[in-house]
Amino acid sequence: MGFVTIILVFVVIWWLVFFAVLPVGVRGQHEADIADLEGTDPGAPTNPNLKKKVILTTAIAVALTVCYYFLATSGLVDFRPQ
Repeated sequence: MGFVTIILVFVVIWWLVFFAVLPVGVRGQHEADIADLEGTDPGAPTNPNLKKKVILTTAIAVALTVCYYFLATSGLVDFRPQ
């Protein structure tokens, strides 16, 4: 398994996890009882915590990529057709 393959697997896993983590804990302006700012949607998040979510996503993606690497290289599961 090459380095480029590992990087591609990491990127795909990272984006999948990021989109899964993105809506967690988000409160809209209408839910937080904040007066709507002119020109914004009432459902716009008040504090999306993107920095925390990027760090969490990276940690989860690294763990899943390492698991994939060891599973693919161990021979326990063969991804190649017979």
